[in-house]
Amino acid sequence: MATPPAPAPLARTVRGTGPGLLLAHGAGGSVHDNWGPLLDDLAAHRTVVAPDYPGSGDSPDEPGTPHSLDELADRLVAAADAAGLADFDLAGYSLGAAVAVRIATRHPGRVRSLLLLAGVAGGSRRLRLLADQAIALTAYPALLADHSLAVTFGRTWVEELPAARFDELRATLAATPVPAGFRWQFELAGRADVRAELARVTVPTLVVSTTEDGLVPPEQHRALALGIPGARLTELTAGHLPMVERLPELRDLLLGFLADADGGPDAARA
Repeated sequence: MATPPAPAPLARTVRGTGPGLLLAHGAGGSVHDNWGPLLDDLAAHRTVVAPDYPGSGDSPDEPGTPHSLDELADRLVAAADAAGLADFDLAGYSLGAAVAVRIATRHPGRVRSLLLLAGVAGGSRRLRLLADQAIALTAYPALLADHSLAVTFGRTWVEELPAARFDELRATLAATPVPAGFRWQFELAGRADVRAELARVTVPTLVVSTTEDGLVPPEQHRALALGIPGARLTELTAGHLPMVERLPELRDLLLGFLADADGGPDAARA
């Protein structure tokens, strides 16, 4: 039987110099959407490698390809290989947190430390229902925008928006095209489950829980922290998009994470 061809390399953003930092983005997002506001700061301390999943950002869609956590983990590590990274710190957001856990257990010698932001652990019926709703609403952009405002953003942040800014954001969300990979990424986010492998993660880990997260509930974040030996949990008052709602605080957490990684395991677990 012929060996199937290797998948095409993912489009990737590479910036900075120094030790490696691999970034995994969330479902329906991209490197630019999820990590863009932080790339310059991160690149000041690391060689940042940030791939786009198929159908997101600059990576073309792959119709008919069955995507999985294993596949994404391997392709993100391949992107790190292509950038010359022997090992790396690893940060994963939302679905990307589950991908990051899978990288840490599937490629254990490569990961120096792990940061999981608003992450998917698995086993949440509510998350699966919300993912299915988001997929169904892609046919109705205005309703998908309202779904995002009600579920994805934090309630405090939304309620405190000035009326003009709220209306502007609502219109912007309704006019934003849905990425080609939206459906398969949300389907994967709804069914991904890394809980059984958390105990095998051996690197220093920081879990950042967004406490007003209506999409990936804080119980998911806490499951990651409780399941990974020695993991540290910190809370950020925000919805599922802290890079929009709480950018300065998120920047401080990520830069502190990198400083801890440079200081070794004892610093990262303090």
